[in-house]
Amino acid sequence: MANFATDADLQNYEPQILEYGIPSFEDLHAQSTADILRDLKIYWWPKSTMGRYSITTSAYSEMNNDLLVNAQFIRLAVYHVLAHYVMPRLSTFSPDGDVFREKMNYYKSLYQEEFDKILREGVKYDYDSSGTIGASEKQPTHFGRLIR
Repeated sequence: MANFATDADLQNYEPQILEYGIPSFEDLHAQSTADILRDLKIYWWPKSTMGRYSITTSAYSEMNNDLLVNAQFIRLAVYHVLAHYVMPRLSTFSPDGDVFREKMNYYKSLYQEEFDKILREGVKYDYDSSGTIGASEKQPTHFGRLIR
């Protein structure tokens, strides 16, 4: 699976990001993609499969990362890699604070907001492996509702 974001995507949000002495963040994009996939497996996948598989027949399946629409996660991946990997590398973590620590906190909050919006909008996942995302495949799951 390809990474959700690239250094070029980072530069759209932080134009000077490659001018701080680190020539590339490509290795961090893979870590960020793995973290986002883990969050999806924890917060979205169990709710999205509710009613699709019968627990009496053990027809549960694992999430197939290749069936996600990567374009839906570019902004989320940029926020994640900036908040969790890039800004911490650039910060001095001095007691007085610095601009990178402030940006780290800022991007963490943006990441959480964007993740919540994606869940509410509906994660685009090709359940039937048809190559197209139908209306029923991007329905938001019932977040905030009591499900029995």
